[in-house]
Amino acid sequence: MPKRRQQRGEGQGSPLSERLSVRVPVAVELTGISRTKLYELIKTGKVQMIKIGTATVIPIESLRQFIDANKR
Repeated sequence: MPKRRQQRGEGQGSPLSERLSVRVPVAVELTGISRTKLYELIKTGKVQMIKIGTATVIPIESLRQFIDANKR
């Protein structure tokens, strides 16, 4: 049986293995913000979003910036 080739960055903890963006359901799960509230934040420009074809993705850095800016 052939060995599975390791993909670049896989299992090495390199920056390539860190996701740059996530889809809306994952962003909701990561932040604890409701789907409705997340779309409201996108609409008001407080959280960025990117359209790739029909997919909507949220940059992880945008989520981090929003959370950091709203810490109390």
